[in-house]
Amino acid sequence: MTTDAAGPNRSLDLLNFFLADVRDGLGPYLAIYLLSVQHWNEADIGLVMTLAGLAGLAAQIPAGALVDGTRYKRAVIIVAALLVTVGSLSLPWLNDFTTVAVLQSAVGAAGAVFPPAIAAITLGMLGPRAFVRRIGRNESFNHAGNAVAATLAGVAAYAFGPVAVFWLMTAMALCSIAATAGIPANAIDHAVARGLHASAQAGDREAPSGLRVILSCRPLLVFGGCAALFHFANAAMLPLVGQKLAMKDPALGTSLMSFCIVAAQLVMVPMAMLVGARADRWGRKPLLLAAFLVLPLRGFLYTLSDNSAWLVGVQLLDGVGAGLFGALFPLVVADLTEGTGRFNVSQGAIATLQGLGASLSTAAAGQMVVREGYSAAFLMLAAAAGVALVLAALLLPETRGVAAAEAWKGKAAPAGAAKAPSEA
Repeated sequence: MTTDAAGPNRSLDLLNFFLADVRDGLGPYLAIYLLSVQHWNEADIGLVMTLAGLAGLAAQIPAGALVDGTRYKRAVIIVAALLVTVGSLSLPWLNDFTTVAVLQSAVGAAGAVFPPAIAAITLGMLGPRAFVRRIGRNESFNHAGNAVAATLAGVAAYAFGPVAVFWLMTAMALCSIAATAGIPANAIDHAVARGLHASAQAGDREAPSGLRVILSCRPLLVFGGCAALFHFANAAMLPLVGQKLAMKDPALGTSLMSFCIVAAQLVMVPMAMLVGARADRWGRKPLLLAAFLVLPLRGFLYTLSDNSAWLVGVQLLDGVGAGLFGALFPLVVADLTEGTGRFNVSQGAIATLQGLGASLSTAAAGQMVVREGYSAAFLMLAAAAGVALVLAALLLPETRGVAAAEAWKGKAAPAGAAKAPSEA
């Protein structure tokens, strides 16, 4: 990175901050709006949100392939941000079930573009050597944006009603578009952005297809399985905590839930900064194992008390585990796909596995609560996280400095192995 990159870096900071509220559309606020303003029933709301989630899952790999193949990455972000905004803003006027289902499915699919596009622009701007520190900074601004947006949404909705969330998201979408436009097109090396070396020729850029990236690289496959288990264990924990808080004190349940979300996001900021500062020095694996270790511990601690203060305090551990994992995710994928030209489609493939794990999580946990109670559900989720920890400890190599060619064979490079040409 050169000194004249200060402007693009500031734009990248702002993009991560403002896009935090746009990338998931209305998210949990959609259910609140449809229930309280449009007076939908819970079954229709759940079906719409499920369809949107499935559309987002289906779009992960194509979104990664699109980002890999296009030289218009900034335009992809801008178009996706506009689609998310228009799809959400149209709800007050186009609110029949079919229209809302189609619009929210489009929003879900568009949102799949943002993570690989931001990672690609970051890698293409700064190269592999500076990627680690910059990803930590990206995640820090993203979590800060989430925390600020959730706080503003809560205040605005209290003062002006649920519709205020629409205008907040519109403002942040416009700011994210302005931030994207602030990144010069010529600041992005598109070969490096997709995981190729800077010297790669055009003929080298179409190597393995998206699905083969997952199926041919043993460490990447192990990482994908661990990621799916991590999200299976993690996704249902916060909703279960919210239910317990609501049963304990219905009047404060929503407020305590909001506090849990904001507080966890704030904890994620220093965790992301830690990854950026230490992942090259300590390696990826110790930090990744720490993220996996926190999750079973969190699940077990939830079973010890129903006290609201205890539950909220334990929820702060979510910021540790998710903060570390979120920042490490693109680093591990970048390590294992360097030189293949399939960095972003690999992110999309693993994100699909994560989404499947998260989708199964709430259903499995709900069934366990009905049959055996909340403590059994938390212990089931903790056990899944424990399996992820064991798999990562035993089967996943340290990926820092692992050449992609060795990763495809499932072999880790020896300590101190020579860096790839792009890191020299």
